[in-house]
Amino acid sequence: MRAQTVDVRESSGKVLCCTVFRAGGKKLLAKGHVISEEDIRLLETEGMDQVWVTVLEEGEVAEDDAVCAVAQEMSCGCSEIRLAAGGRANLVATEDSCVLVDDELLKQINCTTSIVIATAPNFSYAKAGQRIATVKSAPFAVAQSQLEAVISILNERGPILQARPMRTPKVAVLYTDPTSGDRSRQLFENVMRQRLERFGTTASFVLSAVEDEEIVAKSLHHLARAKPSVILVASTTAPAGPEDVVGRAMTKVGCHLERFMAPVEPGNLLLLGYLDDLPIVSAPGCFRSAKPNVMDLILPPMLAKYRVSGWELACLGHGGLLA
Repeated sequence: MRAQTVDVRESSGKVLCCTVFRAGGKKLLAKGHVISEEDIRLLETEGMDQVWVTVLEEGEVAEDDAVCAVAQEMSCGCSEIRLAAGGRANLVATEDSCVLVDDELLKQINCTTSIVIATAPNFSYAKAGQRIATVKSAPFAVAQSQLEAVISILNERGPILQARPMRTPKVAVLYTDPTSGDRSRQLFENVMRQRLERFGTTASFVLSAVEDEEIVAKSLHHLARAKPSVILVASTTAPAGPEDVVGRAMTKVGCHLERFMAPVEPGNLLLLGYLDDLPIVSAPGCFRSAKPNVMDLILPPMLAKYRVSGWELACLGHGGLLA
């Protein structure tokens, strides 16, 4: 790649080295812009005879072409590519979705090339139209060999980012208390509504139950028959773990207990189990306040019907101090 001054009439197809301004200071053409015939007429109208441009050499790929190629290979799901000025390609969610990120692959790409990628956090909620990633290249051009290396890694290891759609998620809530399930509902229902509204949903199925193993098990079984995306157990007590009433009831209905305790504050006493592919979550104390807690981290993937593993919960410690 080389930079040079050329006559405006000879600049078609070349890339601007710097921003072109009108005499009054208003931007005319942006740095990195590929000059078209229409641009040439505009420049001549503004009285400009020469412009500072770059010329690609053999073995180089223009920045816009490079970032678009990477953006196409690095993502899947409900997203689209929108080219931006300065060698950028933005990925934008086309539906309400959960963003899933392969952090190790992202680090590898960002360490090895003249192309870098920034993404929204893993498990984060994205509304339709929200930017979820940006691919940026070195100015003007990227070596063909470097671009091919990036594409090869992505083809071999899969996408870095997935925008997993959250299509009509259904949440089931079981309110429990040692003496009266209705007491739990009265205490927590307002906060539950606020939390679910953050992710564009509401509670579709609601039950209240006394904290008795048999009663809680029957309530969980009844809610599971409605086929929700997730069952949330809002208890007024802080369980000791899988051995408490809620934990024993989850085991009684056939749950695989995936993980007890999460490295997140608030929310470290979370208990996650799966009834087949249906997640059931007990998170004592997390429904007393609308402030961020572990539920805000794990609800988006669950509402997108992504199976959160115990290992992924264990990885929430980095950034898990929420308050």
